[in-house]
Amino acid sequence: MRKLLAAALCLAVTATGCGATVESAEDERSPAVTLTNCGREVTYDKVPERVVTNDVGITELMFALGLEDRMAGFAMPDDRGDLSRVPWKDGYDKVPWLSKDQLTKENVLDARADLVVAGWNYGFREDGGFTPDALRKLGIPSYVLTESCRNGRTKTSRGIMPPLDALYTDLTNLGRLFGVEKRADALIDGFRKQIADVRAKAPEDADRPSVFLYDSGQDTPFTSGRYAAPEQIITEAGGVNVLHDVADSWTTVGWESVVERDPDVIVICDYGDVSAERKKKFLLSYAPLRDVSAIRHRRIVALDYADLVESPRNPSAIARLGAYLRTVPGEG
Repeated sequence: MRKLLAAALCLAVTATGCGATVESAEDERSPAVTLTNCGREVTYDKVPERVVTNDVGITELMFALGLEDRMAGFAMPDDRGDLSRVPWKDGYDKVPWLSKDQLTKENVLDARADLVVAGWNYGFREDGGFTPDALRKLGIPSYVLTESCRNGRTKTSRGIMPPLDALYTDLTNLGRLFGVEKRADALIDGFRKQIADVRAKAPEDADRPSVFLYDSGQDTPFTSGRYAAPEQIITEAGGVNVLHDVADSWTTVGWESVVERDPDVIVICDYGDVSAERKKKFLLSYAPLRDVSAIRHRRIVALDYADLVESPRNPSAIARLGAYLRTVPGEG
């Protein structure tokens, strides 16, 4: 399956090729670039040469754009799955793994970073003072992942636009900043076509299977409301998020909410110390869920963490989930 993912994404960018290098030095002619990031105009005085990123999705945005040579390192837990088969394996081979925890001021300074690309709850955090403002005081500019932009809807929700739009926005912005606009455009065009092909095969609304996203938790499940990336990934794949009515992003609900909504399918977010197989065994053995349709019919499928947060893996995840959902009879 991962080989198919690699092939699909390579096909999406044939105009520039997988692992392409930075386009002819457009950055040399105009070093200052102004971008709109999380609703604010931010000017970068020069093209960064020592970028540090936080977590898998953000790191792979840089790799997908062929910007490994502009990177000084990344931070990422070591529970993000098998990285050896992703389309950007060479990037992981080339770029230093700075930390298997979160970024800190210390490892950013040690890397002599001239740009930090991270997100709120994907690196940036008030706890510990690792924020764009704190880095600015050290003379280090930042770029905030658009999916994570603070929006004020609730205390926990994030994002100022649908997650796929956020993906395209970040690819466009980073493409402009590094002078690889053509590669960014090719990626976006390929992703849009891939998703449109899935959408065209989706069942009518009344026949769409209902889907519960299970991240983790036994006493109470951690899941996705309508403001997190899984909402749009499930919808584009041809399903309905059973927690669409929850006006939040990644959040905790009660099991009774899951039982009441009776999902046709459960999607497991595969990451962390608890494997997808162990999560599946728990779900199948958890007595309160025994009458839920997805449990009775054993309709449980796993997607990687990087499939379900903003990343260049999103379109392939939609295609794979869409293919699975088309085998499931919807129940309205």
